[in-house]
Amino acid sequence: MFTVPHELNVLALENPSLFYDLLFTATAQTLLEIASDAKHLGAEIGVIAILHTWGQNLLLHPHIHCVIPAGGLALDHRRWLRPRYPFFLPVKVLSRVFRGKFLAGLKRLHGRKKLHCAGPSAALADPQQFAKLIRRLHRHDWVVYAKPAFGGPLQVLRYLGRYTHRVAISNHRLLAFEADRVSFRWKDYAHGSKQGRMTLAATEFLRRFFLHVLPKGFVRIRHFGFLANRFRLSRLALCRQLLACSDSAQQEVRTQHVRSETSSLWHCPRCGASMILVQRFTAAELSACIYFDSS
Repeated sequence: MFTVPHELNVLALENPSLFYDLLFTATAQTLLEIASDAKHLGAEIGVIAILHTWGQNLLLHPHIHCVIPAGGLALDHRRWLRPRYPFFLPVKVLSRVFRGKFLAGLKRLHGRKKLHCAGPSAALADPQQFAKLIRRLHRHDWVVYAKPAFGGPLQVLRYLGRYTHRVAISNHRLLAFEADRVSFRWKDYAHGSKQGRMTLAATEFLRRFFLHVLPKGFVRIRHFGFLANRFRLSRLALCRQLLACSDSAQQEVRTQHVRSETSSLWHCPRCGASMILVQRFTAAELSACIYFDSS
């Protein structure tokens, strides 16, 4: 999950299409660049990215959820590479690169006078004030959060089902509408996910809810890397082929390892070569053979 600091919310409100496009671009470029680095994975990965703009209190909180296969295509497309760490990619590295790419993109937009600065963001029309904000944001770590891999396809589908078609607040969180006031459940993630009840004036509730209505036609679920629309079918077929070959090769290695361990226990007394195990006898069978021979 990639999150931007709340100081940028005023720009997101005035420039939703530009701001959220930049959020997608910076997120995807960060993941693809770090994954392709030989120091980390050295592979082309696939990404499903989903935009959310809300927090539990319905205030603006732009962030991107990403679902990524645990591995990727080698850069020569000849094998499937698995992560070399217990985690997929280093979060601190992702955070710093993401911060740099997002702020660089924001500076380009401001320099080309594409950012609309009005209302609460009016002061940022001044280049000096904007540069001051950028310097301040560079000094802080940005939040990038990663979860362990899912247990299987069913868990992935459940996750996607929860996140792809969610709106700012679902019906089951609504508790009451009384005297022009709306009450709903929320979690305070800043204080240990403490459960609480929040009550707002109906007008304030509607104001917060409509913060999350995206521009008409805006695409909030996007695909990158080998999951990008233009070559998803061919790349997925290649991934499945390489994964099958990889699994078969690993199984063959395990089988050969077991065989070598078994055969290495017995060596020919004349030439020293490993002997092939043909049959095993129990103690009772050996006794029967000895008794037969002695008779």
